[in-house]
Amino acid sequence: MLTVLGFAMIATFLVLIMLKKMSPIAALVLIPALFCVAVGQGAQLGDYVIEGVGKLAPTAAMLMFAIVYFGVMIDVGLFDPIVRGILRFCKADPVRVVVGTAVLAAIVSLDGDGSTTFMITVSAMYPLYKRLKMSLVVMTGVAATANGVMNTLPWGGPTARAATALKLDAADIFVPMIPALGVGLLFVFVLAYVLGRRERKRIGYLTLDEALVPETETEAVLVAAGGKGKGKGEGKGGKAVGAGGDASGAQAGTGAGEGDGFQGLDPKRATLRPKLYWFNAGLTVALLAAMILELLPIPVLFLLGAALALTVNYPKMDDQKARLAAHADNVLNVAGMVFAAAVFTGVLTGTGMVKHMADWLVGAIPAGMGPHMALVTGVLSLPLTYFMSNDGFYFGVLPVLAEAGAAHGVSPLEIARASLVGQALHMSSPLVPAVYVLVGMAKVEFGDHTRFTVKWAALTSLVVLAAGILFGII
Repeated sequence: MLTVLGFAMIATFLVLIMLKKMSPIAALVLIPALFCVAVGQGAQLGDYVIEGVGKLAPTAAMLMFAIVYFGVMIDVGLFDPIVRGILRFCKADPVRVVVGTAVLAAIVSLDGDGSTTFMITVSAMYPLYKRLKMSLVVMTGVAATANGVMNTLPWGGPTARAATALKLDAADIFVPMIPALGVGLLFVFVLAYVLGRRERKRIGYLTLDEALVPETETEAVLVAAGGKGKGKGEGKGGKAVGAGGDASGAQAGTGAGEGDGFQGLDPKRATLRPKLYWFNAGLTVALLAAMILELLPIPVLFLLGAALALTVNYPKMDDQKARLAAHADNVLNVAGMVFAAAVFTGVLTGTGMVKHMADWLVGAIPAGMGPHMALVTGVLSLPLTYFMSNDGFYFGVLPVLAEAGAAHGVSPLEIARASLVGQALHMSSPLVPAVYVLVGMAKVEFGDHTRFTVKWAALTSLVVLAAGILFGII
């Protein structure tokens, strides 16, 4: 019964948000509450929610202060050289723009944090997508899938969880998987090229000068990759905006304002701090190194980093308040979504639905598939990591799969490696807080993102699995 209700709850949630019948926050709260009552555990709803909130509170805190930190780093100009380089490569060709999105997301993913990746990628690419009238779900889909493949890095989470759950060395799991993951990343770049060709066919091929012609409905001053403004006009705020951005507010930075929110990277914005560039670069490198070395919990590191970045770059209290206000919209949206997701995960776990669903799936494996448990694990990793948290899958389901494989002579290492292939799809799961950073900052409906991305992400995961089998890794 709990198995059926668990799948029904997830299906109801996905259908309602993809059909845009409910907002993600409302669906994440109301649907699990109704199903909790339906299974006769309504009296325990409060306990389940509080437990879920308690588990996700550190994640929410990390996201809040990470948004502030990287928002400030974007404001002060730390990422401007990267953005200019990407924009020079992209020019105004939709193919290059989409491929550039995949490359940028993959590079930034090296820090192991999805939220960071999405904040930097969207900040750099959003204005260009808007100006060229390209599909924003292409941007979110490509970024999420590229990040999903890179999420398998040992410091990204899944590999460390698999190693911990099966008492293995993370390097023994990850290093042999590099060729298969490389094929998966190459497939993402090919996918980006194909999607870019489709966008080019839809909107045409533009030169950079054509892309910088002012729009009739909203005039703007556009700043090319080289830094020279073209295409003058008067937006709502009457101020210059960054490369390819739409003028719809009066803020000088890249924080969310009125209308379209992002306004690009204006090389003359008042928030720049060029004299502090190397301090900010050093602080960011030190912060990422501390994260990798686990010197302190990640929420604490971002809290300290955000406070230090604000204090050094903007000593005046009014300037600090202005920067916090500029990023408050994103902070509130993401934190609200995470706490709403705590209701969903709390009910799913507390009622026992997730355990029954996992047990049913494992029990449904035919006995004859025992010698092929690595392949089974790889296939199951797609739906299970999408419908479950990584913690639930790696600590709850993976040991059961490994035990079943061991009974048929399948090495736990093969099981662990196979468990990583579903991460490309996992990064678009409604249970992943970082995906709300992505869709929120890109102004994309979560349902639209899901409907577009799931098929491509699932295909990417299957490519990784096939490459692993072909290379004899799995």
